[in-house]
Amino acid sequence: MTRILIAEDDRHTRAALEELLQAEGYDVATVGDGLSASKMMESKKFDLVCLDVMMPMKSGYDVCRLLRANDKQTPVIFITAKGEEIDKVVGFELGADDYISKPFGSHEVIARVKAVLRRCQPETSSAPDSKDPTAHLAFNMDDLQITPAKLRATRGDTVIELTARELQILILLHDADGDVVHRQTLFQECWGQNRVPNSRTVDQTVSQLRKRIEIDPKHPRIIQTVYGIGYRCECEPRT
Repeated sequence: MTRILIAEDDRHTRAALEELLQAEGYDVATVGDGLSASKMMESKKFDLVCLDVMMPMKSGYDVCRLLRANDKQTPVIFITAKGEEIDKVVGFELGADDYISKPFGSHEVIARVKAVLRRCQPETSSAPDSKDPTAHLAFNMDDLQITPAKLRATRGDTVIELTARELQILILLHDADGDVVHRQTLFQECWGQNRVPNSRTVDQTVSQLRKRIEIDPKHPRIIQTVYGIGYRCECEPRT
């Protein structure tokens, strides 16, 4: 499981990021100051570090500088309320991989985290990673055009931002070619867990996704419910 460290002194922002990333299946650790972040990185290995710039004890810049002195590989995303161009330049010069300015949206955070992790993973093969939904080719479902690499769906001029989990659900339904995809399968593939603790975990996610991609969520065409079993998509792509 991908491990992410969040170093953020504002407890509300820290809790929101922790909840958001845990919901995506990441193993998340949090600290509230730069000194604690440095100590934690000395004892544990992380796949991604998210650093607030302005923190007590040590700034995010100081933490990044110390990390890069011994570790050139672990990706770093700066999260800060400061938006001046000079701050971003300093961050990138210290070795940051991306930069998110507060306030930020949940879809932006997930997309940027996913993109940074994808870019920084070592390339062991030229073949696409089947576990990475963003490596999937673009495809259509009804009148919806889905571009995995951009974590985005479009209907005409309307752009719909997707989370990695929402994208994976659509890919599974599309690839099933009209067959039923069981809730258990969705949970295993999209949450990375073998047991569904509550059937509404999947149902609530699908319900929220429908509200954004269906023209009429009460009479869905793209994601159809097979009661007691799961979901399927029988619609043909419109040309």
